[in-house]
Amino acid sequence: MATSTEWTPSLWYDTFNELLDDDSELDYGDRWTLKVNYNKTDEITYEERKKGWKVSTHQANGKFQCVSCKKTWDSVQVRLVFRYRLLGGQGTVIMRPFGQACLRCRGDKFNLPGFDKKEVEQALLRQFYKIRKNCYHEEDEEKAEDNGRPSSESEAKTKPHKNHLCQACRVGHCCVDDKDAN
Repeated sequence: MATSTEWTPSLWYDTFNELLDDDSELDYGDRWTLKVNYNKTDEITYEERKKGWKVSTHQANGKFQCVSCKKTWDSVQVRLVFRYRLLGGQGTVIMRPFGQACLRCRGDKFNLPGFDKKEVEQALLRQFYKIRKNCYHEEDEEKAEDNGRPSSESEAKTKPHKNHLCQACRVGHCCVDDKDAN
């Protein structure tokens, strides 16, 4: 199945619920929900930490389409931020996707990414691992080495990161080192 260029929150909600219901990824008796917020960052205040909020980031593969000129492009450097907490039997995950601007248009309009289902599952499974580790104190040695970054083989095949087109870079929250940016 080809990756859509359209940002589809329902794909994330449906996959999140499928993984919870069908695969019992967080089978601890607590109720978990996923929300999307387009303003959250990876910074958590002292007050938020006291209320149990934690944060993780993920670098994903996505596909974009410019809303102005309709140009499409793939990116392996799509930044996702997940805020999460478990409080009184209710777990909440708040996700924020960061967009990219079009190289051709070079404007300040950030296009949100489209993802295929496999990529969404991969990102959510990684988030569930973080939840199990940080909310339930479960450790999985196999997954402990996964830091969410692409493998060196994948990194070698990507084009240089264009920080002037990256929304996460513009707000100071990108996962790509400045030394690699141009």
